[in-house]
Amino acid sequence: MQVIGSRPRLVVSADGTGVVGHAGARLLADLADATGLTSACSIALRRLRPRGSGHDPGRIATDLAVVIADGGETITDLAVLRDQSEVFGPVASTPTAWRLLADIDEAVLAALRAARAAAREVSWLQAAETGEGIPAVTTAGHELSGLVLDIDATLITCHSEKEQAAPTYKGGFGYHPLLCFLANTGEAMSGLLRPGNAGASTAADHITVLDAALAQIPDAHRHGTAILIRADSAGSAKAFLAHIQTLRENSLDLRFSVGYPVTEPVRRAIQALPDNLWHPALDQNGTLRDGAEVAELTGMVDLASYLAGTRIIVRRERPHPGAQLSLFDQDEGLRHQVFLTDTPHAGGGSAQFLEIRHRQHAIVEDHIRTGQSTGFGRFPSRHFAINAAWLEPSLTAIDLLAWTRLLLLDGELATAEPKKLRYRILHVAARITRGGRRLHLRISAAWPGRHDLTSAFARLTALPRPST
Repeated sequence: MQVIGSRPRLVVSADGTGVVGHAGARLLADLADATGLTSACSIALRRLRPRGSGHDPGRIATDLAVVIADGGETITDLAVLRDQSEVFGPVASTPTAWRLLADIDEAVLAALRAARAAAREVSWLQAAETGEGIPAVTTAGHELSGLVLDIDATLITCHSEKEQAAPTYKGGFGYHPLLCFLANTGEAMSGLLRPGNAGASTAADHITVLDAALAQIPDAHRHGTAILIRADSAGSAKAFLAHIQTLRENSLDLRFSVGYPVTEPVRRAIQALPDNLWHPALDQNGTLRDGAEVAELTGMVDLASYLAGTRIIVRRERPHPGAQLSLFDQDEGLRHQVFLTDTPHAGGGSAQFLEIRHRQHAIVEDHIRTGQSTGFGRFPSRHFAINAAWLEPSLTAIDLLAWTRLLLLDGELATAEPKKLRYRILHVAARITRGGRRLHLRISAAWPGRHDLTSAFARLTALPRPST
């Protein structure tokens, strides 16, 4: 019989001194300063600061973003920073943070978004000066030139009565925000909080989110850089695609790849397609995908009402267990997915390459899933305006995590999801000591992520700072 070793006996008390928890969150706070985010938010929110003394509204907004990135879910979680002022400095009370969110209107939101764009420009310049810059998206073993924006909506369940929360198309109750992420880095470029019954295919909302996302891209990248816009079938609204064309005519190098419903004309075209026009589909690594084929339907489906040069491509595959199938799919015994793109034949790649490029849009579901644990999975107020204001520091929190991976981390942590970052480096405890007129944060010599965290702080110190 094997004896199981017992754990050491403990006496637990709450009288420790000189110890701080969530010490790694200081990395996020310092990164906000290093990218100019804190100062830019301070300028954007200057008019909300009461006369005389008081907490700087920009610092409050930054602290909220840090707490959310660290895994906080409510405004009261600011206490994690506030109760450890030796490391995090003075932090606003919960009522003060509430008042700030309540005072934010559309004009202030616009100023906050401009502040986030300014910090993004700095972080991208820092990435260019200290590394290789913004990474390329890899598809089928090839790097895509330029940037890739992924737009998608999600359903957020509200468990209490909230203003403009409404029944959703899936039978739930809550909000239906529309979001845009940068596939290259995972940054949250823009978001629009909407009622739960908001239409999935609303062109006006897609235009709003796209324009806000493009405004987040630094001028040096927005002009002269190829930008691919991906969306599911909700993005196939003609007004939205026409808006993309208008932007392209105004010097932005934009292309789209959006889902398209399997309509009756599409079904007829699929059935009329000879077998020799179907080609093997590709996997993400560029190898052939077993049981999946791709074909081009351009010229077989009437797209006269769409933009000139629009192509339509279909993919068919043996359905996996549990796949949702239409009656047409059940009759054919295959699952069909269709999308539109305006990427031209010349230099655009084969239909197989364009299909795997479009299918990679599914990565946005990972960004939304992790984003729901980084702020926008739970809205704090009964008032819609406050919840819309809460969305902005939530997107900022996602950016802080993305910039941390891009600028300060390497190895597996450079691509880690927020849960791993929190477990490995953000939630670490440390001891505070003083010596040589300096405050020392001493991480346990036995902590597995100690070298990752200390290296990240060293890289942070070496980052070039924006001129003031």
